[in-house]
Amino acid sequence: MMRIALAALAALMIGPAMAQAQQGPLRIEITDGVIEPLPYALPTFVAETGDAGQMASDITRVIAADLSGTGLFREIPESAHIQRFGAFDMPVSYPDWQAINAQALIVGGVSMQGGKVVVKFRLFDIYSGQQLGDGQQLAASPASWRRLAHKVADVIYSRVTGESGYFDSRVVFVSETGPKDARQKRLAVADYDGANIQYLTDSSTIVLAPRFSPDGGRVLYTTFETGFPRIKMLDTRNVAATLLPEIPGTMTFAPRFSPDGGSIVYSMEQGGNTDLWTMGVNGGSPSRLTNSPAIETAPSYSPDGSRIVFESDRSGTQQLYIMSAGGGEPTRISFGEGRYGTPVWSPRGDLIAFTKQHAGRFHIGVMRTDGSEERLLTASFLDEGPTWSPNGRVIMFTRESPGAAGGAQLFSVDISGRNLKKVDGVGAASDPAWSPLLP
Repeated sequence: MMRIALAALAALMIGPAMAQAQQGPLRIEITDGVIEPLPYALPTFVAETGDAGQMASDITRVIAADLSGTGLFREIPESAHIQRFGAFDMPVSYPDWQAINAQALIVGGVSMQGGKVVVKFRLFDIYSGQQLGDGQQLAASPASWRRLAHKVADVIYSRVTGESGYFDSRVVFVSETGPKDARQKRLAVADYDGANIQYLTDSSTIVLAPRFSPDGGRVLYTTFETGFPRIKMLDTRNVAATLLPEIPGTMTFAPRFSPDGGSIVYSMEQGGNTDLWTMGVNGGSPSRLTNSPAIETAPSYSPDGSRIVFESDRSGTQQLYIMSAGGGEPTRISFGEGRYGTPVWSPRGDLIAFTKQHAGRFHIGVMRTDGSEERLLTASFLDEGPTWSPNGRVIMFTRESPGAAGGAQLFSVDISGRNLKKVDGVGAASDPAWSPLLP
């Protein structure tokens, strides 16, 4: 029942201004876009071996941060719990959890076995008095304990909402240091929540717009190490990077992988004209996709690889267009006031996120792929460069504050415009790109 009700919630989040999802005793109300989060209880996982106490506590806290951070769940403090779990397989006293208005209960155990961390957990619907799905057990090295926590949270999120999760994923971005007029930039990658930062390049040259491959193993980005923008591809496993082939006398930038990972689409400036091109990831002859006197850049494939959305000023102002992945005449899809740029196709295929500039403000917005139902999710001095979570529920972007002391930071917002928040732990940063779910 819990899964059915919250699956309805997920569908209603971008629907009417007032709606209600109800199934049996579980009740979720959505009023004027405000959703009452689902109250859940998460007792600290039981340490099943003597050396697992701290690990059990840490894993529990990461799971709670993942779930509560969505804005769809609200944790009931452990101090309010009536039943206490001394063992993973203790029977659940449903009246004790009903008494504190918990609607979901997560019970888990952690042990150290053979040099690995082993986590097992169960999820219960309190008002139906039933376990939701089978219990699961996961294991990994101690260094990967956070991934175990994210994987547990993904399973719980999926069972409750009916959608895939997004917690066990990473974000590649440009880490920034130094004053606003002399920024030093280097590529970095971190967990989706800003933990476990790893630097991929040094700050000896400007780097821009990193983009993950569909398998998460490679990153395309723009570098100025030769003095002009060039595309470079980096292997995230060994941090080795190589410049992609170029036509002499040109500048290449804004690359993005195709959904199958076999080719890239990018912008190339040649003789003062900027068009879209494509080539194989291992090189080969580039193929031209557009041919106009306009500036055409920021291409992004549809999930099935059949179409490309991009920005162009061919109409006289910066607008969004869609064309076949093989080229051809594009169709304009943005017609609102202001300028549109940096379009990115949702993993679900139904929406396109974009940056909009209008009346001195910047916005992150979404629209249908035909340009209809445009909605602006944010507004500030400078919001730009959206990237989608693997399940298409959340958008991460760069927000820059004004003034000499201002700086860029990473923020996220869900597609209803709710739950706007800063990504902690990464410091000054820009140009985020979300990975797929990790294997």
